[in-house]
Amino acid sequence: MSRRGLAAVSSVLDQAASSATNILVLVLAARLSSASGFADFSMVYVTFSVLLGLNMAYVGQTVVLEKGEDRLGAVCRSGLAFTAAASAAGGVLLAVVGLVVPGAGGRAFLALGLVLPLVLVQDGLRYCFSALRTPERALAADALRLVCVVAALLLQPEGASAGRLVLVWGISALPALALGLALLRPYVRGSAADLRPYLRRGHLGQRFVVEFAVGNGSSQLAVLGLGLFATPLAVGALRGATTLFGPLNVLFNSANAFGPPVVGRASGKRGVVRLTAAMGGALALLGAGWGAVLYALPGRLGRQLLGDTWAAASALLPATGAQYAVMGLGTCALLTLRVLNPKATLSLQVVFSLLSVALLLGGYALAGVAGAAWGLAAGSALKAGAAWLRVSRLPASRARESGVTTAA
Repeated sequence: MSRRGLAAVSSVLDQAASSATNILVLVLAARLSSASGFADFSMVYVTFSVLLGLNMAYVGQTVVLEKGEDRLGAVCRSGLAFTAAASAAGGVLLAVVGLVVPGAGGRAFLALGLVLPLVLVQDGLRYCFSALRTPERALAADALRLVCVVAALLLQPEGASAGRLVLVWGISALPALALGLALLRPYVRGSAADLRPYLRRGHLGQRFVVEFAVGNGSSQLAVLGLGLFATPLAVGALRGATTLFGPLNVLFNSANAFGPPVVGRASGKRGVVRLTAAMGGALALLGAGWGAVLYALPGRLGRQLLGDTWAAASALLPATGAQYAVMGLGTCALLTLRVLNPKATLSLQVVFSLLSVALLLGGYALAGVAGAAWGLAAGSALKAGAAWLRVSRLPASRARESGVTTAA
């Protein structure tokens, strides 16, 4: 296997390990906790997920977009230093909230404040290894993280409090953090950390944070909006159909998080577009094929996957399969813009995320939950088309611009 092929496989496996960690943490916490305890844990974990996404947008994306080979060591050290400082400050705020909020919920937030720097810095190492084009090192650390957190949670007694589970989950990141730092050390030795670019107005991560906020906010708004008009069964069916495409989300997240260093090595705009178009076509075929496989599943197997929700969710699979097919094209179009002109993605994300919400609600008004699903597919198709149109209009000279992406 070529070096590029090994890097691509390692990136996908690393994203899969990270996703599996998140899924298993929730499953094990649900099994160990009471209903109220898991509610407290879930609130804390949602908070962590938001902070993780913000750090990925503000720091991680700018690290993987760095094109200066001689600057990578300093960029990685600076990114991790900023993550450590920011997460420590955030941890103090969470600890204060935990001390103010009474009961088990407050203690769970206090626990998150104590372990936040550990888990965010450990996750941030993934982007450093991606920028350094050594994703197999990220895979080694994240595989260790998966093993440690599962083992640690399995040792907890049934009925463990949310605060205890959060502490165990966070402290279990220490072995993976130590391994990751040891693997990174040869690349950052002798480099100095500089936090000033992250504090400067116009830092590129500020645009990515807005994109993250709009994307996540619009999806939550869509669910809330549908919930105002639809029955719980309709909302559950839509969520159930989307859940079945979880493996594709792993691939899309891998392309977004770890694609820029690989794609950035292509020669000129034509080389980048040729590579990302091929990736988009492959992801589109995979999305359509996965949807066809799910649609052909016997009802007995489908009910084992989703229980009573299967009957309603299976009717949405053609629309959801179409949505994920065009999402593959759109993901790679946005990846192209990330590499050639990172500032071009914000307006697309804002406009078409909001448009998808409108199409979802409009589709439901016209044709029920099936119309909502097709509305989401239409929104994804329009976003993909607009992104590729912007790529086609991008001057070839953009590909020759040097990429100091930690500040804009």
